[in-house]
Formats: sequence, C-alpha cells, structure tokens
Amino acid sequence: MLNLSVFLEESAKRRANKEAIVFNDTRLTFAQLNGAANQVANGLKKAGIQKGDKVALSCLNIPYFPIVYYGILKAGAVVVPLNVLLKRREIAYHLQDSDAKAYFCFQGTPELPMGEEGYAGFQQADKCEHFVMMTADPAGPSPIEGATTLGMFMGTQPPAFPTVQTRPDDPAVILYTSGTTGQPKGAELSHFNMSSNAIGSANLFHGTSDDTGLIVLPLFHSFGQTVQMNANVYLGATSVLLPRFTPDAVLGLMQKEGVSIFAGVPTMYWALLHYPDANKFDLEKISNTLRVAASGGAALPVEVLKEFEKKFDVPILEGYGLSETSPVASFNQMEYERKPGSIGLPIWGVEMKVVDADDNELPSGEAGEIVIRGHNVMNGYYNRPEVNKEVMRGGWFHTGDVGQTDDDGYFYIVDRIKDMIIRGGFNVYPREIEEVLLTHPAISLAAVIGVPHSQHGE
Repeated sequence: MLNLSVFLEESAKRRANKEAIVFNDTRLTFAQLNGAANQVANGLKKAGIQKGDKVALSCLNIPYFPIVYYGILKAGAVVVPLNVLLKRREIAYHLQDSDAKAYFCFQGTPELPMGEEGYAGFQQADKCEHFVMMTADPAGPSPIEGATTLGMFMGTQPPAFPTVQTRPDDPAVILYTSGTTGQPKGAELSHFNMSSNAIGSANLFHGTSDDTGLIVLPLFHSFGQTVQMNANVYLGATSVLLPRFTPDAVLGLMQKEGVSIFAGVPTMYWALLHYPDANKFDLEKISNTLRVAASGGAALPVEVLKEFEKKFDVPILEGYGLSETSPVASFNQMEYERKPGSIGLPIWGVEMKVVDADDNELPSGEAGEIVIRGHNVMNGYYNRPEVNKEVMRGGWFHTGDVGQTDDDGYFYIVDRIKDMIIRGGFNVYPREIEEVLLTHPAISLAAVIGVPHSQHGE
C-alpha cells in the first residue's frame, strides 16, 4: 500500500511520544496526531465519503491542518487545499471545479473571517454536501448557526482507523495554480508524486528525526506542504507552525525551539536580513542550531543570499519547482558545489532540459523554456484534457519558465515567458535588469515591468 498518510502511521509507531507539532502552547506527539487524524477519517467514512472523493481544506498553519489533511488521506479521499485568502465567489469556484463533496474550513480571525467566507462559498457550490467549521476554540460552538464543528464531527469517533489502500498513481492532492492565465487549474498529484518528493526533500537537507523545522510557508501551498510538513512527518522530525510571517516571530521561535531547518521565499530572507530589532535575539544561538535554509517560490537575489549567509552563518540552498511537480524539480545540493543564483541540478529521478519554441533542446548558455519529466510530474490538470495535451507535449511538462544551463549542467531561471518584455524586437528579461540594480548599495529590492511604447512596442 502506498498511501501518503503512511508517513504519519510509521512515525506514530516508531516515535509515538516524540513531538510532531508545536504551535504556541500546543504540543502534539506523533501518536496524538495520528489518533486525531484517525478520528477525522472515521467521521468522513460515517459521512459517506469514499475512496477518490474530493475533500477541500481551508486552514492556516495551525494543528488543524495536519490533523484534517492526514485524516482525508487515510479515508482514501483526495485533499483539495485552498488558499486562505480566497473570497466566497472564488471558494465556490474551487469547490465546484474540484467536485468537492466535503469542505473543512477554519473559523479564521477578525482580520481574516475565513469561516464566514467559506460557508458562503459552500452554499453556492451545489455539489458540495458537507461543511465542517474548525472553530478557533476547539471546544467552542460554531459561529454560524447550524454548521457542524470539527469537535462535533470527530465527536466520539475512535482513534483507530484501517487506512484505505491506494495505488501509487491514485490522486492524493489537488493543488490549484494561481491562475495567471485564465481560471485557476487543479494540478492532480498522486500518492507516489507526493511521497517521493517528500522523501527526496528530506534527503536533500540530510534530515533526521532530531531536526526541528519552522513552517511559516503556507501549508496550502506545495512548498510548505511537501518540502516541510510531509518531509518532517516522514522523518519523525518536529514541525513548529507559524500562521503568519513576521521577522520578530520567526527569530523568536528559532531561538526558543532550537530550529535546525528553515524554508522561505526571497521576501522573507530580505525581511529577516533587514529587521532593525534583530539584535534583541541571541543570533549566535540561532546560528548554532540552524544548520540549513532553503529558498524557493521565486528567484532569490544573489546579493540577499550572500548577505544572509554572512549574517546568520547558514547555507541557503536555492531550488526550483512548481505545484505541477509536487513541487521540487531541482536544487543546489549539499553533495555538490553550490552556485549562488542557480536553481541547482535536477533531483534524483527527474530530468530537465531547455528547449526552443519547437521543443528542440538548446545548448548551454542559450535561453529557452524549461521542461521536466520524472516521478514528480502531476497526473495532469483535473478535468482539463485539452490543456494537458498542450503542457505535456512529448511526455515533458512545459513549465512556462525561461531558463538556461551552464557547462556543468546547473540550471538558471531567466524569467517567466509571460513576463518577458519585447523591446524593439529584442527579448528583455526583467530579472536580469533587477539583478544588476540590486548590486547598487542604495538598492535593496527592485522590480522591473514593461509598459507600452509607441516606438519600441514596450
């Protein structure tokens, strides 16, 4: 049986009393997390959810997320994580498009009323049958009259459940893309996609059960979900959850919990680097426990990487991936030379190349579209056969990203194809200009965009 939830079951057997989740004063062991997930799975079975059914989840980085996530997987259902910033109309679209039969939604906060928006979206989705409110107070009543709470849903359900057997290519998760072109599309990722990528991520960072990872990247996104949560659960490592990034909160938790692995996007590294009150923390202690950091989601400016590594005395491994690739496709790896500014080498079992508009492979140094194939590539976009034909031409996933390789086989992102500026017939990539601007001592962040021009086009 290859069900992604086996990661949790194995760690619950081997490290039952080890802390799996830390959130404020809440500390859950692997046995407790597994038992709670089993209760969710039993509740889903009682509600009539069957193998292959889709179940949506809107939740911040709090213990509810892994509890419900693994409960859905145990029931043989497919997790559909939703961006917590979605409004009711967008939620309704995602529920309808994914054919979700049930929807778990966190109550939210006064600033982010997720429960209110979620319930309104659920009411507009005629195919979704069950709504479960995850209340801010686990024992509290639902703020929406008539809505079932997670406490009610789990109720007296037993903490044991026979996990539904799944095949490696059965869908485990549907991750929605940001929809930069048209409506958001759901990337259908299999149990094998997700499990192999999580194991690969754990190996990339030489992870062990002694590690403590700080998860501030949103768990509804593939980066936080695979590279951190699933990898940590596989290892039996501890995950410290943080719902919202602030430099103060991150540095405080690094110091308090002895964080050894951190992953973030470039803006987080910039904010930590330029935080004016950083010296109120014991930066030496943080540096001594923090052994590796990872960056992805966007290109990390080389100047930011160098300055951060110097200040915190920790290597940043920059990598590359997409929702459609589970997400990791390439990384700067500990066993090989790190090249700042590069997205590294393809991970084990994954092939990448750079092609022209006719899908001919280009030599090193020439820019073209990055294409990928391997165990990490999605089954396809859910219910989008025509789009799948286009993006999976020749058995390779076409990323829409412009890149190039060097003579050592390292990949470099140049830009998004759709971000490219065509000026007077010449292709101009914003990131190349941004990198030059950032070498100026008076510039810490830069963004370059194209605007219409009567003579040059842009």
